[in-house]
Amino acid sequence: MDFITATLAFLVLLTVLVFFHELGHYWVARKNGVRVNVFSVGFGPELFGFYDKNNTRWKFSVIPLGGYVKMYGDGDVTSSTSEGTDELSDEELQTTFKAKSVWQRSAIVAAGPIANFILAIVLLTGLYTFVGQPYSAAVVSKVMEDSAAEAAGFVSGDLVVEADGTDIDRFEELQRIVQLGSGEPIEVVVERNSELVNLTVSPKVDIYKDHNGLEAKRWLIGIVANSGSSYKRFDFPSAVIAAVNETYEISIGTFKAIGQMFDGHRSVKELGGPVKIAEMAGMAAEAGVYYYIFLMALLSINLGLLNLMPIPMLDGGHLFFYVYEAIRGRPLSERKQEYCFRFGLALVLSLMVFVTWNDVVSKQWF
Repeated sequence: MDFITATLAFLVLLTVLVFFHELGHYWVARKNGVRVNVFSVGFGPELFGFYDKNNTRWKFSVIPLGGYVKMYGDGDVTSSTSEGTDELSDEELQTTFKAKSVWQRSAIVAAGPIANFILAIVLLTGLYTFVGQPYSAAVVSKVMEDSAAEAAGFVSGDLVVEADGTDIDRFEELQRIVQLGSGEPIEVVVERNSELVNLTVSPKVDIYKDHNGLEAKRWLIGIVANSGSSYKRFDFPSAVIAAVNETYEISIGTFKAIGQMFDGHRSVKELGGPVKIAEMAGMAAEAGVYYYIFLMALLSINLGLLNLMPIPMLDGGHLFFYVYEAIRGRPLSERKQEYCFRFGLALVLSLMVFVTWNDVVSKQWF
């Protein structure tokens, strides 16, 4: 894979995701009468930028791993501190983030992750409308010998109609259920000779070499779908529904995978950082526009989910504080918030170091 291609693909992808995330914060802040001083894609020294008619500085910065919206009266980009608000007039004070109600502040903070989900739905809707959704009929073409499917009683010609309580329309949906499982038995309903048959299959773990030559594991049941995978196109309303459903399924799958890391059913080595994302972006760009846009939608969903986690410094941490404020009728003390933000910063930086180290190890640079 070409290094320049991977780098450019990564920068374009990250810029789009960060821009829309921060645009969500900016748009809702402006709708609620908050002045915005800076809209930055990236951190650190400014590369270039401009002022708009509202005197907001729109800029691109040197370090592309994120971005921020700095609002009027805030002492930092997290809105956790204020600067010089005592000197502001009543009219100016009303344009600060801190002066808004807890519900307005919650809406402004939540708008970033929501924008990422909306972006994913828009991208997927476009793909499903103009190209289609990957589609393989959920018909068993072959049952592998000594497989979990053979032991469960699958036979060629079976049409899978339900798995783990979920209706199955295409083979890809069954794959997702199996791969996101932890090896626990799965209740499957198949249609055989016009009759419904109930089967219970216990996936087997398969150890294989990934593209970096490292051992990885996955769950398989040992069936092969009919050949001839294609793309199923939708009309616009149906494409929107399919995109919303896919966004929901990816979100649930992500939470499930994170939970499996905590209970030991999935390795934390699967977590990737900037290097892995850049590699994936390069591979997707080389594979074609469809794969690149789908990866952008996938990462947009993950960015939205990540920011909703109740960790101080992230949007979810702010929302947690606002829930506390709404329930108690007063905000958490500034000192306690400061300690929480310090802990959150340490946690986020530690996570960044960890996933970057995962990237380094997976590339076998040492």
